[in-house]
Amino acid sequence: MGHREDLLEGAKRCLLEKGFLRTTARDIVKESGTNLASIGYHYGSKDALLAQAYIALVEEMSFDWGDGLGGAPGSLERFREVWTNIVDSLRQPGSMWRLSAEIMAMGDQLPEARDQLSRAQREGGRGLVSLLMGVPEEEVSDETADTLGGFYGILISGLIMQWTFDPKTAPDAGQLTEGLRQVLEGVRKAE
Repeated sequence: MGHREDLLEGAKRCLLEKGFLRTTARDIVKESGTNLASIGYHYGSKDALLAQAYIALVEEMSFDWGDGLGGAPGSLERFREVWTNIVDSLRQPGSMWRLSAEIMAMGDQLPEARDQLSRAQREGGRGLVSLLMGVPEEEVSDETADTLGGFYGILISGLIMQWTFDPKTAPDAGQLTEGLRQVLEGVRKAE
């Protein structure tokens, strides 16, 4: 591996161990075996490197439930199963979702990383649409990624924040599914 890859791997380890705010450039250099100048040369800044490392960690998350998911694509059963898996991953120690909560809370403090994270957010929505609707990611249009994917993204962001704040009172997949069923029932009655 070259310095660029070493930096990225070191930054990923630092993020998982210390989080975004507590990771320093020196931490990354120590973890990667590189030098401070390499960060600026390859990534522009520590925050841009950490944003790229975060995106890489999210992309590496294993959602191997695709072929094994029950319920028809788009069904309440599929919805419940996907959210059960997501909630189970929230319960794991060192969950990536906790890091996501920290990054969400930082918001405008990351101007250099914001564009990267915004693009990744759209792709995350595309991935959720693919899982829930049973369509390959490459077939999910930008419009669907922005609408349905955006809806799922808001749902997962809220869930992450609730689980981070108080896991004892955060909703589980059954409660989310029941809430969606009630929304659908209300829409049917209104038509």
